[in-house]
Amino acid sequence: MTKQPKIIYSGLQGLDRELKKPEWQDAKYTIILDENTFQHCLPMLISEVEALQEAEFIEVPAGEECKSLEVAAQVWQTLLEGCADRRHVLVCLGGGSVCDLGGYVAAGYKRGLRHINVPTTLLAMTDAAIGGKTAIDFGGVKNSIGHFYPAALICIEHGFCDTLQPEQTLCGVMEMVKTAAVTDPELYQSLVAEKTRLSPTKSQIVSVARIKSRVAKTDPYDHGIRKILNFGHTFGHAIEVYRQLPHGIAVGIGMRVAMYLSVKKIDLAEDVYNTYSQWLAARFAALGMPLPSFNLKDIEQMLPLMHQDKKCADGALRCVLLQDIGAAMVDVTVNDNEVRDALLHLGK
Repeated sequence: MTKQPKIIYSGLQGLDRELKKPEWQDAKYTIILDENTFQHCLPMLISEVEALQEAEFIEVPAGEECKSLEVAAQVWQTLLEGCADRRHVLVCLGGGSVCDLGGYVAAGYKRGLRHINVPTTLLAMTDAAIGGKTAIDFGGVKNSIGHFYPAALICIEHGFCDTLQPEQTLCGVMEMVKTAAVTDPELYQSLVAEKTRLSPTKSQIVSVARIKSRVAKTDPYDHGIRKILNFGHTFGHAIEVYRQLPHGIAVGIGMRVAMYLSVKKIDLAEDVYNTYSQWLAARFAALGMPLPSFNLKDIEQMLPLMHQDKKCADGALRCVLLQDIGAAMVDVTVNDNEVRDALLHLGK
């Protein structure tokens, strides 16, 4: 795997300065984007970053739909037809899906191109664009094929948050809470104390991005401490696929499931679970969304999705649970009956 990326916290002006350095002088740029970032974000990017004003671009479907072998093949074909060589740099302008796809394409094309992540959603700024994981979905399983292939640069432009719908902002906040829950009690408390203002502060965004970067640098291949960042994801991914919910929102529900199991299995204080449950309900209510509930029929259809999760081993679900905020346990075995109980409890 290549060296860890440089994260630019000063936004597009910082990226403009970076791309004027000698190591980027021979680069040729292709921007991968979707219809949303084409409309809302590309004008800002090219107006602020001189090096990208002559870049070509490739538009892909918005959302999770772009993360397929078919779309990756189309991008590779476009690069081949344009005679793209190793000097080419892919600029991934979009949310987590575009960054996942762009990194996957970059890792495979001519044994590896440099790529730059310019995340345009809060979720991507604080999680998906950082850490070097790239992936596409395959066989109905999310992120089942991919590489560890870090971007050369990551640019955090806070102005893009102004283009987001409230649901997209909530997705990012959920992932921020996840990161804080397993690493930083003070940051966690500052996030869940806010029940009315939807958008996090710039300092909170930077804090979470720094935590994600630090953990990924310590464990780049996800064999040890980095597993804590999977908190809520074993359940969240299944909820996301089954209910067709946005990733971050599904993870937020998955965290409630994981906290319930933490109370039952490793003695997490019940008031931690209750506080989070109340905060989650308030966030959903602010968007006029009901918290989903699941019956046994739903759960039986979701269990196979959970067992496809890459964190499972020997047919057992292995989850991240909490002893306390900031104190996570990885690879905790959870059986199907415990999962049934936790998911049924969501409706109570």
